[in-house]
Parts: sequence; C-alpha cells; structure tokens
Amino acid sequence: MPPLTPDKQPWHAHLAADIPASLVVFLVALPLCLGIALASGAPLLSGLFAGFVGGLVVGALSGSPLSVSGPAAGLTVVVAAGIAELGAYPVFILAVVLAGAMQLVFGMLRAGVVAHFVPVAVVHGMLAAIGCILVLKQIPHALGYDVDFEGDESFVGQSGGNTFTDILAAVQHVELGAFIVFSAALAALLLWQKVGRKLVGSWMPPALAAVVVGAATNELFRHYAPGLYLTDATHLVAIPDLSGLYGILFALPFPDFSRIGDPAVWRIAATIAVIASVESLLSVGASDKLDPFHRITPTDRELKAQGAGNIVSGLLGGLPITAVIVRSSANIDAGARTRVSAILHGVLLLLSVLVLAPILNHIPLSALAAVLIVMGLRLASVRVFHEQFRRGKNQFVPFVVTIAAILLTDLLVGVAIGVGVGVFYVIRGNFKSAIVVAHDDHEYLIRFAKDVSFLNKPALLRAFSTIPSGATVLIDGTKAQFIDPDIVDAIDDFLLSAKARNITVELRRSATSLNVHFKQEAAA
Repeated sequence: MPPLTPDKQPWHAHLAADIPASLVVFLVALPLCLGIALASGAPLLSGLFAGFVGGLVVGALSGSPLSVSGPAAGLTVVVAAGIAELGAYPVFILAVVLAGAMQLVFGMLRAGVVAHFVPVAVVHGMLAAIGCILVLKQIPHALGYDVDFEGDESFVGQSGGNTFTDILAAVQHVELGAFIVFSAALAALLLWQKVGRKLVGSWMPPALAAVVVGAATNELFRHYAPGLYLTDATHLVAIPDLSGLYGILFALPFPDFSRIGDPAVWRIAATIAVIASVESLLSVGASDKLDPFHRITPTDRELKAQGAGNIVSGLLGGLPITAVIVRSSANIDAGARTRVSAILHGVLLLLSVLVLAPILNHIPLSALAAVLIVMGLRLASVRVFHEQFRRGKNQFVPFVVTIAAILLTDLLVGVAIGVGVGVFYVIRGNFKSAIVVAHDDHEYLIRFAKDVSFLNKPALLRAFSTIPSGATVLIDGTKAQFIDPDIVDAIDDFLLSAKARNITVELRRSATSLNVHFKQEAAA
C-alpha cells in the first residue's frame, strides 16, 4: 500500500513543518498586505483584513494543499480605479462582495477547467518571471530606496520610473544602514540553511532567522551607531495600532448596499471576479507544479473558496482576494506540508492587527528583502532555464517569451502572450507533422498522419508539384480522422492532372473518413 500524502493524514500530523512555514509566509505576507493597500488607495488595514481572511476562510475551504491567498498586486490598478469611479470605499467593497458571489457561480458552473488550457511551459515561465520580479523589485528595498510599495510587480512603478530606473536610482541613493541590515539578514539566512537546521531542526526556519538578525542589527544601530539607525517609517513595517478587538470591529466601513442597483458597481464586480479567478487558477496551478508531493488542486472548489473569501473580505471592509504565487512559493520553500500553514498564517495576521503591531513595526524592509531575493533566485535559477532549454524550442520559446512579457507588462497580460505563443507552436507542430512525404526513385508515398486541415493545403500542393511524370503515388489517409474539403479539392485536382502526366495514383482511406469521396475515376 503506497504511503499517504500529507493531506490524507490527520491535520496535526505535520505541525512540525507547517508551523515554521506559517511564520515565514506571515513575514512575507505582512508587508505585501500593507503595501498593496497603500498602492490601491485603500485603508491600510483593508490589506491586513484581506490577508487574514485569505488565510482563515480560503485556507479552510480550498482544496489546494499549499497555495496561500490574500490581496494581490495584480488587482491594485483595478482597485484604485474602482474606488475612484464609485466615489467611496464602502461602495467599492460592495463590489468585492458581489465579485465573490460571482466566483461562487463560476465554481458551480465548473469554470475551473480554464486552468488546464495553460501550457506547462507558460506555467514554468510564470514562476521564473515571478522569481525575476522578486529579485529586481527587492534590490531597491535592500539598498534602502523604499519609493515603490512593497509587493509591486508592474514594470512601470508608481514613482514614475520603471523596474530598471528604480534600481539605478537605488544604487545612486544607497542608505548604508539598510544595506548593512540586508547584508546581515542575507548572511544569517544562508548560514542558517547550512548549519542552523542541524542545531535546532525545522522549528526555526532560515527566513525567520534572517528577519530576527536584521531587526536586531537595526536595534544595535540605535544604541551604537545612531547615524545608521532606520527610524523612518518608509524603511520599516508599519502596522496601524488599534485598541484591541473593539478597535478592529470599527476600523473599516461596511459595504454600502444602497448602491446595489448601480450598473457601475456590477461592472467593477465582474472585472474583479474574472481577474481574481484567472489569477487564482494560475497561482494554484503553479503551486501544484512546485508541490513535492505532486498533488492536484480541484479548480472548481478553488473558485468557490475564493468566492467565499471575497464575500467575507468585502463584508469586513477588506480588499479583493486571490491565490498569490509569491506567498505560495514562500510557503512551499519553507517546507509546508498541508493547508494548515496557510490557515495559521491567517491567524498570525489577525494577531498582528490585534496585539503584535508594536513588535512587528521594528522589522526593516531591507531584512525582508533578503528573504524575498533568495526565494526569487530559487524560482528563477539557472537549472530552471537549462531544463526548459533541453525540452526543445517548442517549450523554451514560450517559456522565455512568458518571462519577458510578464517582466515588461504584468502577470495576466504576460501569461496571455505566453499562451498565444504556446498555441502558435502547437499549431505549427501539428501543421508540420500532419502530412508525411517519402519517395524512392519514382514511387511516392503521401501519408496523412492525423487530421488534415486547410492549413496543410500549401504543403500538400508543394508535395504534388515535386512528383515527376510517370511516377506511382500512394495517398494514404487511413490514419486521418478528418480531411478538410480544401484538401479533398486539392487531391481531386491532382487526380485530374495525374492522367495527363501518366501518374498512377492509389488512394487509401479509413472507415472514419468514408464521407470523403475522391474522384478516383479521374485517375483511371
């Protein structure tokens, strides 16, 4: 009997792996939730609310063992535009609630099948692109140039520059204290990966060690090198301080249901529902590729879980939720085994709002940059590029195009371009292999290897043009399930000309293509 996968075992069987992983995901998700809310023009707490709902609600309902949900950078433009168009944040979160209801309907209609139409090469390209984005976008934070929000994935930043100009500006404006904190955190992470686990096991993950060392280094600056001490809130995690549970209950507004008949609300809700659903399906598909146990997420159930999460998030005043690749990758990289880690990360986000803000606000963003850069380098390693190159041009080109397109646009546009290139290579491969031509002296074989469409007509006509007078030709259609009428016409024309050129033609066709009536008498 094969061993049970982790999700088939009791929920507490893998706590030794899931608890440390949840800490790592929490540390990664915390600044992302705040940064995405800031970039969206929404209240800062709306990002944290969406984060803990993504962990608690979606984590509990989803069938994905390792993906993690929360507010996504890909929706920042939609959220900002939606708030501006609707004129008030309470009206916008009504659209979030309606978007969640639409996602529930998508799941019931089995729309999750869309995820299976994305080529594997594009999924690998998406993961590698996210890795490249993490490295490129975190370099400014590592150098203390915290202009763009944490979690920004777009090529053109809100600061007015782009990914590469921001790096250049960061090099020109290095904050020495931030760079030293980054270096200390990076050294701690790499050292802990080598020796730390042997000392204390998996309970202290390398990422957590890096953050602790980074924060401790900054505290040492306060006492011994005040000139290097990072005090500016732009360089640190900045959680709003609430007065306990009472404060959190009234921190954000409730949806304004009086606008439920507004067509603009429904249009924005539909936009959120479609984008969030597609991004979630892409993310869980990518997570499944990284899963060491090769488990497959039920996509329709995922849509329902995301829908429920968005309904709850909207009712609480939170941002829209999707499954997010960065958090999911951090979860897998930290050694998570089940969705318990995603749920626990949601608990930690909730605690951060309630009681942990005074402690967490001492964490420098440059320390978190060390964690994200190492994770990005793993996603976009040389080994990944080498493996795709070995699979041939049909796989490597869509892989590289997807990476370039995502880096220069955004996730969904880049994936769409990658899928288009992948489809082109599929059509090209079918086109090239549909007709096989072979000859020996004056004997020619033209075999239809599979379904033959009008796209194959030029290749067939070229084959006919090379056949000399007096030759013998066998046209074998026994492998074809379908022969396009344009192909039939081309064969009919060749049969008519074959008699005048003294070419003997034999036709063979399968039982499934008996509806095709060649004019064999023309060759008689």
